[in-house]
Amino acid sequence: MGRFEGKVAVVTGAGAGIGKACALAIAREGGRVVVADIDGSAAIACTAQIAAEAGHALAVAMDIADAQAVAALFETAERHFGGVDLLVNNASAMHLTPRDRAILDLDLAVWDQTMATNLRGTLLCCRQAIPRMIARGSGAIVNMSSCQGLSGDTALTSYAASKAAMNMLSASLATQYGHAQIRCNAVAPGLIMTERLLAKLDECMQRHLSRHQLLPRVGRPEDVAALVAFLLSDDAAFITGQVVCIDGGMLAHVPTYADGGNSRAARPAGDTPEAAAAPRCRWS
Repeated sequence: MGRFEGKVAVVTGAGAGIGKACALAIAREGGRVVVADIDGSAAIACTAQIAAEAGHALAVAMDIADAQAVAALFETAERHFGGVDLLVNNASAMHLTPRDRAILDLDLAVWDQTMATNLRGTLLCCRQAIPRMIARGSGAIVNMSSCQGLSGDTALTSYAASKAAMNMLSASLATQYGHAQIRCNAVAPGLIMTERLLAKLDECMQRHLSRHQLLPRVGRPEDVAALVAFLLSDDAAFITGQVVCIDGGMLAHVPTYADGGNSRAARPAGDTPEAAAAPRCRWS
């Protein structure tokens, strides 16, 4: 018996990357998964992979910034699978472009779009899930935050602000509905090399970010999915209201580590003294 036998999960942004890895992890442990994504073909491909592994899944194409679409998503989950026990709010907007820059250069349209998807969309999904979880006696929610929401940066102002707000939304939800046996935690990934991120980051930025990690490799979607599965499961029955980093140690050290203070033996392979002295990259 898997940890999610008899459970129904909704995973947003599940067509690719971390969301897809989460959907697969839940299905592999017996959960029935509603795979939601703005890219309908990607959602269908994910459900096909789950079905090929003898799992149960349903694809729904939708935009979490649309309140009516979110309501329809959860109505579909209830109609097909009988309710909702688990929710992974993974769908998000991230603009690695000059449009999401420092405050004075920030495109306000990007701010509004980012908040509508990352924050309002997460809230909408939680508002639909909570009554259904109460009806089933319990539930667990994981909101996909980011290390960007825990530290300042020279860019990605909108994205970082939305993720910081998501952390507090998670704590508020845990506080308000813990008495109803509903747990809520946030996960804050660091450098997780998804296909989408790989396409957006040039080699210079990848090298720069990797130098800030304590472990000698970048993160994989499966790493995050394993943490999410744990937090959703009864193994984490007494964990709620937390923000859990999964960043390879990116936020654990003082600046001298990445500025060359770390020893040669501790440096990731290929990180030479010359690379340590190279100029810093920028997001755009």
